[in-house]
Amino acid sequence: MSRATMLAAVITSPGRAEIQEVTVPEPGPREVRIKLEGCGVCASNLTPWAGPDWMQFPTSPGALGHEGWGSIDAVGSDVPHLSRGDRVASLSGNSYAEFDVADASAVIRLPDELADQDFPVEPFGCAMNIFRRSGIEAGQDVAVIGIGFLGAILVKLASDAGARVIAISRRPCSLDLARKMGAAETIPMDDHGAIIDQVKAFTDGRLCDRTIEAVGKQWPLDLAGELTGEGGRLIIAGYHQDGPRQVNMQMWNWRGLDVVNAHERNPQTCLQGMREAIDAVASGRIDPDLLLTHRYRLHELGEALDATRDRPPGFVKALVMLR
Repeated sequence: MSRATMLAAVITSPGRAEIQEVTVPEPGPREVRIKLEGCGVCASNLTPWAGPDWMQFPTSPGALGHEGWGSIDAVGSDVPHLSRGDRVASLSGNSYAEFDVADASAVIRLPDELADQDFPVEPFGCAMNIFRRSGIEAGQDVAVIGIGFLGAILVKLASDAGARVIAISRRPCSLDLARKMGAAETIPMDDHGAIIDQVKAFTDGRLCDRTIEAVGKQWPLDLAGELTGEGGRLIIAGYHQDGPRQVNMQMWNWRGLDVVNAHERNPQTCLQGMREAIDAVASGRIDPDLLLTHRYRLHELGEALDATRDRPPGFVKALVMLR
């Protein structure tokens, strides 16, 4: 007999999450219901968690959770290609809960070789799409500013493509991770002028062909522009959610920089990145165990969000586990 109710997280006010018992959602004709195994915690959750003026509380049950994976337990009447029991990931937005509903067109099966892998596919797919938009090629000098979850994957993808990668980050453990992912050079992110001088020395004064900013703050964005050489490409991968930014347009214009906002919003493009991510993990090119460092239960969602904000030693990415 199917369950009538489930547990779901509800953000009731800034920095406060409650677990509530709510009705299990029913899939529409072109939808499936997923019994969730887990959901990744995204850095984009942090601004809503802090409670900006535009945020409305309480959230809907499970809201903000968009990195879920699990097994289908109910299928809509007009869904011929998916079945109960299929293990899947999806593009859906209420996965801080025991169940979520997704449009069948936004669901991807997970292969059998990943049957034992905790795998929030959506953020890995996000990294694949950022990499594609970056246009990185063999022989290029590439700086990655901010070695969190996205930055670490981008270091790996760029180094595998034959680029010389300079990883720049605040925490020694992040720089250690960057070296494991293939960075040719690591620089502490502590002194603006010193970083520029070190990158100039590493690139024989040319600066970088590609610079990826993966922090989402003003200073790293300023630094990213300064590290990008003439005719280079500045890729913005950080989440800039806390208000306007100022840029040195004179320098950007003089150097002829291409500036790319690399987060995709088209669902089909997002799914393409997710498929590429599944292939990369299944083939062993990317090891999720280096990146999925902290696990929490649903009632610990607040702690997971705080850890994502505060980044304790060794933290890369948190999962909320539901099985």
